[in-house]
Amino acid sequence: MNAAKRLEIFRRLHEDNPDPKTELAYSTPFELLVAVTLSAQSTDVGVNKATARLFPVANTPQAIHALGVEGLSEYIKTIGLYNSKAKNVIEACRLLIERHGGEVPQTREALEALPGVGRKTANVVLNTAFRQPTMAVDTHIFRVSNRTGIAPGKTVLEVEKKLIKFVPKDYLLDAHHWLILHGRYVCQARKPRCGSCRIEDLCEYKHKACDD
Repeated sequence: MNAAKRLEIFRRLHEDNPDPKTELAYSTPFELLVAVTLSAQSTDVGVNKATARLFPVANTPQAIHALGVEGLSEYIKTIGLYNSKAKNVIEACRLLIERHGGEVPQTREALEALPGVGRKTANVVLNTAFRQPTMAVDTHIFRVSNRTGIAPGKTVLEVEKKLIKFVPKDYLLDAHHWLILHGRYVCQARKPRCGSCRIEDLCEYKHKACDD
């Protein structure tokens, strides 16, 4: 795919959604960090239901750490893998308090040093909370990048690096949100909704499907 196509793809995505947002509910960088940590192998809807109960009671590292693993588990037990997630979040809160004064760090290295925080989670926090030009490649973004030809790659890291390189600079900060929403609602895994796709004429996918 050439640069002109990529530019037009993101121009259209921007035109349709000038201010894209994550579908996770949060109001502070710490709330976002917790929500993204909880979202692994879970839906945003499910996470939002749990944090809607949790955050009014505890939404700082100090307050959540005070709940302990068992206390936190009660709020998030509707989420998959909640036991291990509760342990990770409690330990992450301890480290945030001890190492960072209760503040969420703004570097990938410091974020990835927290339990339960991998590269993807760190990239989401850096991009969404701190507006850094990072690219968190989840299953939707990996699929869209490969299927359309925007940034094909065999691994998540390869796709991430290509997106950082190839996405037009003016659109890089919000590209993560546009791609994830496009993959979630249009370029779906089982049957892409090509007939409803804003960028179908620019997409290089060879097996385009008609909408029902």
